Amino acid sequence: MSRTVLRYVRHTIRHTPDAEVTFEAFCTTSGCGAESGPQKAQQAAQDWCLRHTGRTGHDLFRRIVTDHARVTREE
Repeated sequence: MSRTVLRYVRHTIRHTPDAEVTFEAFCTTSGCGAESGPQKAQQAAQDWCLRHTGRTGHDLFRRIVTDHARVTREE
């Protein structure tokens, strides 16, 4: 029988500020399927929602913010 020694190492996960953050919005009205596409600024995605509501009357959206994170080993 062999023995195994386990060593637990703590890690930290943080947002990577040098990577781009993107903002997207999707109309959730049944049958619509319209989306803002990836935007570099949150305001651009929000403005798209406002324009879409003005044109269609659709008023419910799903918003997604995507960022990058880096895991580093604590020492």
